Amino acid sequence: MNKAVLCAEEVKYPMQTAGVFQQRRAGLLLHVTSLPSANLGQDAFKFIDFLHESGMTVWQMLPINPTHADGSPYQCFSAHAINPSLLCKETLKQEYWFDNEQYRDVHQASFMAYAYQQFSEKASDGQRFEYDEFKKQQAYWLDDYVLFCELRHLNHQKAWFDWPEPLRHREQSALADIAEQRRESLDIRRFEQFMLFNQWHGIKRYANDKQVLLFGDMPIFVAHDSADVWAAPELFKLDEQGQPTVVAGVPPDYFSETGQRWGNPLYDWQRHQEQNFSWWQHRLHTQLKLFDLIRIDHFRGFEACWEIPASCETAIDGQWVETPGDELFTKLLTIFGELPLVAEDLGIITEKVTALREKFAMPGMKILHFAFGGDSSNAYLPHNHSQDSIVYTGTHDNDTSIGWYDSCEAHVKQHFNEYTDHANTESVAWLLIKIALNSVSSMAIVPFQDVLELNGEHRMNVPGTVDGNWKWCFDWQMVQPEYAVRLKKLNELYGRN
Repeated sequence: MNKAVLCAEEVKYPMQTAGVFQQRRAGLLLHVTSLPSANLGQDAFKFIDFLHESGMTVWQMLPINPTHADGSPYQCFSAHAINPSLLCKETLKQEYWFDNEQYRDVHQASFMAYAYQQFSEKASDGQRFEYDEFKKQQAYWLDDYVLFCELRHLNHQKAWFDWPEPLRHREQSALADIAEQRRESLDIRRFEQFMLFNQWHGIKRYANDKQVLLFGDMPIFVAHDSADVWAAPELFKLDEQGQPTVVAGVPPDYFSETGQRWGNPLYDWQRHQEQNFSWWQHRLHTQLKLFDLIRIDHFRGFEACWEIPASCETAIDGQWVETPGDELFTKLLTIFGELPLVAEDLGIITEKVTALREKFAMPGMKILHFAFGGDSSNAYLPHNHSQDSIVYTGTHDNDTSIGWYDSCEAHVKQHFNEYTDHANTESVAWLLIKIALNSVSSMAIVPFQDVLELNGEHRMNVPGTVDGNWKWCFDWQMVQPEYAVRLKKLNELYGRN
């Protein structure tokens, strides 16, 4: 980690709101994989252009880390690495050292090996130095990650806790042998991350030059089968075989009558405290290099986690166990100076959770889909919003606004119609967009599906299910020129540009 970042400053209370939240902003929610090309190529730059033309200054996305087979960005192989599937090969082919003529005879599966060979032979001294610096600066996660990926490959994609014992328990002699035998493969994997980070930072520079901020998403938990848990099992509640004794989830709520059993291993917070939260320091350091602001998924867990015995098949039999969130964020604030973090504070939220969020000046979330069907005290209704919040029409876990309206119960629909003075000739999606942008909340975020007026068939995720999620992509033919014009006019009208 860059030691310059880790300079201690006195923590002062009350906290000052991070700079990115000190003016009214609006943005769009669209994951990178929902771009037509699903990678970091020209579609990403074109989408930034659309944001700029619309007066939108924020691009929010889901976690960009390497996913498991189900594609969920909330269950990843690494909390630091960028998903290799996001690499734009066409952009890489434009590097001056890449020989396209010779590449025609190379099998597609050998693309990165060929690219690394070309880079090794033809890159300038400056680029070689840049690559060496990348490896040094990212060594705190990169070395474990590439070794984890290589071992997973050698063990037929089995989870690390099913590997032979010497590898499972990280016996140094066994790891050293693999590192020597597979040196070239490990170098290729490092180089792949180098190119991914280069492409990412190219997009971030372009976005920031267009006055667009990148808004990331950091899950509170990491996947059991991940380089993070394999590399530091002592930081998690695991048994001697590497299996969780308790797992994460949430109790029954709006999304599920039996709660959600996510299955992630829970942190051994005492160990984190003993290590001065260094694991979290490294994790946030990586994310703040990639993003201008970050949503913390399941912020609730920093006050108390829903701890489910690993033997339980549902989340019903869990219990709340307190966590040292106050101590953690105090340390992080001391190190980073400010925390441009958004707290995902949906679900069962206690006064203690709200107090923790407010103490560290983190905006919470207001979801308009949750606002209707009750009485006037509903916290998600626009007249109850506060400046220290981010308002959404819906999130990646919600239906599209049109899908929501079409499927909601009669009393919810009636309340919505009366509250918004909705006329059947008006688009529900754009009505909710207007309400969100008009809100007193400091930031308004709209899923791109709502701008495109898409129905529930275009939903990104259904919580508690596995099949069919995370696959939605748009096509540029869906994007009418009038959309940017309408958004820009609304942003000007409501002071968000």
